[in-house]
Amino acid sequence: MFSPDGRLIASASGDTTVRIWDTSTGKQCGLLEGHTSLVNSTMFSPDGKLVASASRGRTVRLWNPSTGKQCGVLEGHTTCVNSIVFSPNGKLVASVSFDKTVRLWDASTGKQSGVLEDHTSGVRSAVFSPNGKLVASTSRGETVRLWDTLTGKQYAVLEDNTSYVNSAVFSPDGKLLASTSTDTTVRLWDTSTANQCAVLEGHTGNIYSAVFSPDGKLVASASADGAVRLWDASTGKQCGVLRGHTSDVNSAVFSPDGKLIVSASFDKTVRLWDISTGKQCGLLQGHTGDINSAVFSLDGKLVASASDDQTVRLWDTTKKTTLEIIETHDIIKAMKFSNDGTHLHTSHGILQLRSSLLLSGGNRDLAHTLTHSLYVTDQWITCNMKKLLCLPVDYRLFCSAVNDTANLLVIGSRSGRVIFISVDFTALPAAYLQPSVHITVIPGRGSLDISSLVGCLKLDKLIHWLVYFRCKLNQWRPSLGMGGRALDIGVFL
Repeated sequence: MFSPDGRLIASASGDTTVRIWDTSTGKQCGLLEGHTSLVNSTMFSPDGKLVASASRGRTVRLWNPSTGKQCGVLEGHTTCVNSIVFSPNGKLVASVSFDKTVRLWDASTGKQSGVLEDHTSGVRSAVFSPNGKLVASTSRGETVRLWDTLTGKQYAVLEDNTSYVNSAVFSPDGKLLASTSTDTTVRLWDTSTANQCAVLEGHTGNIYSAVFSPDGKLVASASADGAVRLWDASTGKQCGVLRGHTSDVNSAVFSPDGKLIVSASFDKTVRLWDISTGKQCGLLQGHTGDINSAVFSLDGKLVASASDDQTVRLWDTTKKTTLEIIETHDIIKAMKFSNDGTHLHTSHGILQLRSSLLLSGGNRDLAHTLTHSLYVTDQWITCNMKKLLCLPVDYRLFCSAVNDTANLLVIGSRSGRVIFISVDFTALPAAYLQPSVHITVIPGRGSLDISSLVGCLKLDKLIHWLVYFRCKLNQWRPSLGMGGRALDIGVFL
């Protein structure tokens, strides 16, 4: 988890610690010790002045990332803490647990300000309203519960669902809440009165998601019945059924201007819909696997879709054509566009979108945008989807984060190491796509710094490797091995 300004990163580990790293140097600048069992999540406060960590040891701890000092131990949960979230203003922390409770904490004092304990099963999620005055929590039960963050008391129980609640989302102004359920309904709730405003009925299958339009006037729901339905948020009346998919629709998203919807389906298609007419205005075909996600760029001119076929496709929403196909070598579940539309942020890193540069009329600097093209699969670090560095087994991906402004990739490996990789793309040689050379590395103390070799890549001393090599013309040979345990890293120059 990066800090809001991107200068720090917090890593959570099974070794019971949280570590803070300086992203400019790759050096550890804080070791946060105190948890007694696996730490499963960390989060920075909105202002970056606090870090909260949640543990299977039933505690949440607050830390000052600048000093590394513990600011508070938030004790009260009686079993694993699933997740934590700060309020929009950073003054409160909400934690949810399998102990069937949500707990509110004062972030400045660490004191518990409320125990929300009326759920009948483990709590899965909690979300703050846009103004931070309410928290909505969902569990494996049939209710959504609203909590007053000022009093720490339960505000309302939204309990008319007849099956598991899948999700809850606030409208942009926070006045409404939409909940989805496996009972095939969407329910709208007035957050000021806690009264149910409407039951949105019509779907015949499990509802995966519901979203509000940007102006909050419409709700779109995506269902296993293969349809997207549109609802008037003020009356609850159905105002459109978007039919065409032949299998489950797992997501539906409004365009930024609210005029279009893009839907993603297990039928391997992405479809565009005109809100004003309710008619399909685009059928985007080409994927060969279930589609997990489809999102609009911020200007609405592009759609990106990610599929189980291990590709991301970029589409022109006007011409309804494929602009680009990117082989991801892994399954992407979620993504979003960068503000300028030149790349996609994914759980595995950042994907460069060459075609978005062409749409800009060539006004963007290609050499500059290429600095935002770091991506990691289980085995390879890639640049612009070209293989750059092969990771030895002990250093392969468990989780990752990318800071695109600093061209920094941080990998949490299965071996427990945190690896910082900084790339200077302005130094990439013209022979970047030439066949690979090999550098032999052995475990040890020190750092792997091959920036002198290729002029573009540096792995900080956190990797704890030594490099031994000699060069004769363009041939690289290992000069030292260790019991046959030498590892080859392929670097494409």
